[in-house]
Amino acid sequence: MLKRKFTDYLEQFLKREHSKILLVNGARQVGKSFLIRYVGKKMFKTFVEINLKEDMENDKVFADVHSTSDLYIRLGNYTKQPLGDICDTLIFLDEIQSYPHLLTMLKFLKQEERYRFIASGSQLGVALSETPSVPLGSVEIKQMYPLDFEEFLWAMGVSVEWIADAKQHFVNNMSLPESSHSNLLKRFQYYLLIGGLPEAVNQFLADRNLIRVREIQHNIHELYKVDASQYDDEKKLKIRRIYDLVPSTLENRKKRIVYQHIEGKKGKHYTDYADEFDYLTNSGITLEVKAISNPLFPLKESESKNLLKLYLNDVGLLTQILYGNNVNVVLQDIRSINLGTVYESIVAQELHAHGFPLFYYDNKKNGEVDFLVDDYNNLTVLPIEIKSGKDYAIHSALDRFIKTPEYNVSRAIVFSNERNVFTKDGITYLPVYYCMFLQHPAESTENVILDEIV
Repeated sequence: MLKRKFTDYLEQFLKREHSKILLVNGARQVGKSFLIRYVGKKMFKTFVEINLKEDMENDKVFADVHSTSDLYIRLGNYTKQPLGDICDTLIFLDEIQSYPHLLTMLKFLKQEERYRFIASGSQLGVALSETPSVPLGSVEIKQMYPLDFEEFLWAMGVSVEWIADAKQHFVNNMSLPESSHSNLLKRFQYYLLIGGLPEAVNQFLADRNLIRVREIQHNIHELYKVDASQYDDEKKLKIRRIYDLVPSTLENRKKRIVYQHIEGKKGKHYTDYADEFDYLTNSGITLEVKAISNPLFPLKESESKNLLKLYLNDVGLLTQILYGNNVNVVLQDIRSINLGTVYESIVAQELHAHGFPLFYYDNKKNGEVDFLVDDYNNLTVLPIEIKSGKDYAIHSALDRFIKTPEYNVSRAIVFSNERNVFTKDGITYLPVYYCMFLQHPAESTENVILDEIV
């Protein structure tokens, strides 16, 4: 079984007394149902799992449930076994977005506290955005992602202690020894190919056969497109068209979505496809990176959707599309191939999984910087540039960015293949695998205690 960070979170959540109902959001195939099932069976005497999408497509047992009493009766008939109480019974409502009326009922299930409930969905984000009566005071929403790079290292047999030592080098702005650098960079290259979807990772661990991994990735990529079938034909075609455009758009110099390319029509703008973009991001199959032209802390106040980038939710899907079964493109660092796109994809995944909203810098005068994050320690903005080649020290847009006085930038980061860690002209150069140690303060497990106000 793959070691996941979400397992610890889930166990701690279910140990709390009288906690809210947990809603686990995330794209299909990221491991939500497996982990909930694993933890639920381990922690509760009675564990009941109901796949509401399957119910909707078959018997529709829960389709017309409109009260908690109705739900309890249907649960008893469904399980055909005696249920306990909130202390020993966990009810798992999988794919709950299939029945939006059950989302609105969660408030009353929480108030009655008859059983413990947990829910998840592969398009839960879409349902939440479309359901005005979600009882936010009664639920806690948690996003789940594919394996991040640290989890991938665990799967590859790298010890927690070894990773902790690498993290200490990162914290102290130190380079790893040459042998450790080579070892970690090689695994980073494997991650480019395999990605973090559990089925693909498990297949690789089973037989190291990349052909089979690629087949899995291809099928999941197609599955993501099929999921849009719930919409009418016009909207469905737009969603698929945008999704299909993501890899080729990322290979362009600017990397942002050109709206007139979606349908081949001039004069199109973001607002013409707002619903389609919301679906792609809320369903978890793409990562949305918003443009900032005047970066001030906090970045959320300066975002713009007019210039938008989209990344796939998993780098393995991207390299499968771009390079197929040719592993040498990644493993041999072929000079004619620019890996900047896939490097950026991993950094986007890591930032997103570690709690950072995704932004990039786009300014007609100064140029473009790959990513911007809020620097909470210095109450300013931290620019991040990604380089995959030997010219990692050439970054004119970043240079202009940090020299702009009104931005008040105290530091910047360049990620590249190079081992040596050093700082020059306010820019810290780091090996790209160190991106796994960037963490949003809100995701930290350390307690923050405020002194009592007198």
